[in-house]
Amino acid sequence: MFNKLIAAMLPFFPKKFVWLFSKPYIAGENIDDAVKAAKDLNSKGCMVTMDILGEFIKTLEEAEANTQEYIELIERIEKEGINGNYSVKPTMFGLLIDKDACYGYIRQIVAKAAEYNNFIRVDMEDSPCTDMTIEIFRKLKAEFPKNVGLVLQAYMKRTYQDIQDLMDINTEEVPVNYRLCKGIYIEPAEIAFKKYEEVNEHFLQDIDLCLKNGVYPSIATHDKPIVQGAYELLEKYNTPKEKYEFQMLYGVTPKLRQSIIEKGHRMRVYVPYGKQWFGYSTRRLKENPKMANHIMKAIFFKG
Repeated sequence: MFNKLIAAMLPFFPKKFVWLFSKPYIAGENIDDAVKAAKDLNSKGCMVTMDILGEFIKTLEEAEANTQEYIELIERIEKEGINGNYSVKPTMFGLLIDKDACYGYIRQIVAKAAEYNNFIRVDMEDSPCTDMTIEIFRKLKAEFPKNVGLVLQAYMKRTYQDIQDLMDINTEEVPVNYRLCKGIYIEPAEIAFKKYEEVNEHFLQDIDLCLKNGVYPSIATHDKPIVQGAYELLEKYNTPKEKYEFQMLYGVTPKLRQSIIEKGHRMRVYVPYGKQWFGYSTRRLKENPKMANHIMKAIFFKG
């Protein structure tokens, strides 16, 4: 209850205070911070996916600015020779304002990445966005088959069927590429699994469905039971190491991350940065109130 109380109060705390708990999980506020973090992760055997923080914008002028910021990011990352790709949130480009305009902005970013033979991951947000996000992904995949992937969330009851429904665009030559994660948004029980064991069970079912159909799963988890279950499924299907990867968030469970790398599996770290870090941080705490312990440590041990 104490942790949940802290999580509920956090949006009303001073930003400087929230930063004490947030900074281990965010690369920084600017592109130089992000480049430094990405290079460090590359040196440790990790690929990266770069994410500029921000979502649920109010105007298309913001979407235009965000598009240009992503294009600048791509040019900088490619110039630096970093082993990484990019993640985008549709609401950062006006999904809930003008779906067609949102598609146009994201298409510009995918086209820029494609110039470098690189890849854009379209993040999945809360349930009102799901159908529109899948629609945008389908259009992008048709034009840029090798340069775009999608996020799917295991706690959503529809996800297994979504994977099946999208199988028509999966081919042996160019497999569909999904980041499979548990999901972070607060959704009603009618459409989302709530119990820990239940979510894990469906997460592993989704991985199994991908592997047996030749879909490329990016297994995004910090949960040891999911990692172990994924190991067993990879062995079951004798999946080549270039046909999947694991993913983790920046700053989270580094020991588990290293153990996965040492076993010979590919690892990609999600590197968030930007001036919109506050909303990201408060949402992460609501997702996992146990992180309130980190806040209390920040108060007593870091001033």
